[in-house]
Amino acid sequence: MQTNFSDSQRQQPHIRQAEKVLRTCVHCGFCNATCPTYQLLGDERDGPRGRIYLMKELLESHDDDDQITDETRLHLDRCLTCRNCETTCPSGVEYHKLLDIGRAEIERRAPRSMADKALRFSLRKALVEPARFKSLLAMGQIFRPLVPGALKDKMPAPAATPGKRPDGRGQPRQMLILEGCVQPGLSPNTNAATARVLERFGIGLTPTPQAGCCGAIDYHLSALEAGRERARRNIDAWLPHLEAGCEAIIQTASGCGAFVKEYAEILADDPHYADKARQVSEATLDLVEVLNREALDSLTLKADQRLAFHCPCTLQHAQQLGGAVEQVLGRLGFELTPIQDAHLCCGSAGTYSITQPKLSKQLRDNKMAALEAGRPEVIVTANIGCQTHLASARRTPVRHWIEVVDEALNSEPGVGIQPAGAGATGRHRAQLDKE
Repeated sequence: MQTNFSDSQRQQPHIRQAEKVLRTCVHCGFCNATCPTYQLLGDERDGPRGRIYLMKELLESHDDDDQITDETRLHLDRCLTCRNCETTCPSGVEYHKLLDIGRAEIERRAPRSMADKALRFSLRKALVEPARFKSLLAMGQIFRPLVPGALKDKMPAPAATPGKRPDGRGQPRQMLILEGCVQPGLSPNTNAATARVLERFGIGLTPTPQAGCCGAIDYHLSALEAGRERARRNIDAWLPHLEAGCEAIIQTASGCGAFVKEYAEILADDPHYADKARQVSEATLDLVEVLNREALDSLTLKADQRLAFHCPCTLQHAQQLGGAVEQVLGRLGFELTPIQDAHLCCGSAGTYSITQPKLSKQLRDNKMAALEAGRPEVIVTANIGCQTHLASARRTPVRHWIEVVDEALNSEPGVGIQPAGAGATGRHRAQLDKE
């Protein structure tokens, strides 16, 4: 794609990066064929190719031009950042990098309304601190009838107390784990189950309480520097343990994993953190990458559940690990149902289900129909955002895949775990049987 940036514009790092991305695009349109929003809306501007043109015009224009319009913002806001287009693109266009630049440029040149700013600020502050999120979640669950709109639909039942989490510090091998922001409140059994399964392989989890939110929420809500600062704090918390012999940083939420693996890119121009960020990114592994390297054949388990696996976009498109969890579950003996259009986003996409509730719900319902077509007993996934979003349909139970593995191993399962939506399972399955 031809660009028309001035010499002075090319002196700016973000313009140089944007031009590099733009010039790889041959505007073939293959991306539109797999774009969830283009499939729903049928508008060229709601597909990757159209958005690329919008961002090109935006970045080539000057601050006093009227290229910045509410319409341009609307079409960029509707993008899920699922990166399905990147998997499809034959030219290797790094669309997500251009999108981050385009969104930040709009924020700079055409500030949002006060109401929109307040919503995004509230999301950033409410979601990134685990203790604060737990408190707000508990209040929301108590006063659910009073919770507005999209938030009420996403409000899950209180999470059951997880089973015992082993200390792990006496194990011969040590790894780190990101505890997460919302996952401790929404699904505390996920990391507890992870610790129990890893203990079977002599792997313990070294606690790093200084580490916090990965930074993805800030970064993808256009607070780029706030996201980078969270990355720096995590690097400072993790790097000493890696240098002391910890093997890896495990991510049980694929959205966090995708972002931490990009620390090296987002801090590439930081002279104090570029090399540190590279070390952390290289040491970061999704949980499935860890287990895929272990002797799974040595495990004895009762894999008698029929599962449907939803592969999050951050796992299959951002981390390029599509099929990895299915391989592990298959090796362990679980029966997996086939999923039509498994490459499409479920509509969660971080905060998208709150900022774009109508589109998000449409995508969720389409995804649930695809997942339930094979009549699974449980839907499993690898990202807390997808897990909560799919469970908000209150149909087939939705869990993290490691919880199912943990229980099948007869280690010490969580006490009385009842996934969100489990109460409606029987009724919904009866309706499926009728159909």
